[in-house]
Amino acid sequence: MKTGLFALTALSAALLSTFTVVELAHAQADPVAQVDALEGLFGKHPTARRSGAKGLCASGTFTGTAEGAALSSAAMLAGASVPVTARFSLGGGNAKASDKSRSVRGMALAMTHPGGQQWQMSMISAPVFFVSKPEQFAPFLQVRTPEPGTGKPNADRLKAFNDANPETLRQAAYLAKAPIPASYGTVQYWSTNAFEVTNAGGQSRFVRWQFVPEAGTLGLTEEQMKSLPDDFLGDELRQRVARAPVAFRFQFQLAQSGDPINDPTAAWPEDRQVVNAGRLVIDRVEAGPGGACDKIMFNPLALPTGIKPSADPVLLARPAPYAVSLGRRLGEVKP
Repeated sequence: MKTGLFALTALSAALLSTFTVVELAHAQADPVAQVDALEGLFGKHPTARRSGAKGLCASGTFTGTAEGAALSSAAMLAGASVPVTARFSLGGGNAKASDKSRSVRGMALAMTHPGGQQWQMSMISAPVFFVSKPEQFAPFLQVRTPEPGTGKPNADRLKAFNDANPETLRQAAYLAKAPIPASYGTVQYWSTNAFEVTNAGGQSRFVRWQFVPEAGTLGLTEEQMKSLPDDFLGDELRQRVARAPVAFRFQFQLAQSGDPINDPTAAWPEDRQVVNAGRLVIDRVEAGPGGACDKIMFNPLALPTGIKPSADPVLLARPAPYAVSLGRRLGEVKP
């Protein structure tokens, strides 16, 4: 529910002028304002997630490596296979978006070790996120939301925001050059946020992680773009996994001194050391919509011993809007 300062969209211009910059930043960073902004741009799609609305559930196993265990004491990296619940998704909040759209693809994972430790992740098919701080999230969406009178975003407001926040354009620049994925199973996924891993000896390193498809990356050709339907990704993954499990290499990219730990819009140099820390195998995809992944929030702060969040403000702010979205969709009825 929108209340007080945090219901920014309901405030009058007169009241806005009395707020301090800090108060406005807090209002824009409020998780309710963020979810409202997603609904404003993409519309309301009952029972669907407000971000990554279009997706499907899958499952498989994760197995850590000795190299991964040398960097982190996380139970999931010790070498035994752990069951995984997964969700693959299309970026954005439109549950009816085309699978051929130039947006990120998402892969979210949840695993619970027999000893009780949990690890949840939420990755995207781009090495950078689209905002560097939580207070940019709602305005980023709002300036891209079509206005009632024109059916288009206000060009002046959009330009002013982009000029003031140039780092928020890095993800779009990456996606503009990247091929549109031909499969959820042939695209690379990144954490974008940094985490601190600590091994059994107490040694710590900052890392970002990535999942690299063993089948290689594959994009759509121009002919495929013309011939494929708008809803091909789900069936493609089902057919692919029916032929053989889909596997990804789980890798830690190690930070060096001076690398930006707390800015997910800034990629680390490609020459940074990468360590093979595990292997993910997807061997089952749900036959239709719904499944075990539906009620999982995929909280990126649900971490096992041996992995801690960095001080990245975007990472620390992520669970709250996820919870708002979950609460809304669990109370809705699908039309």
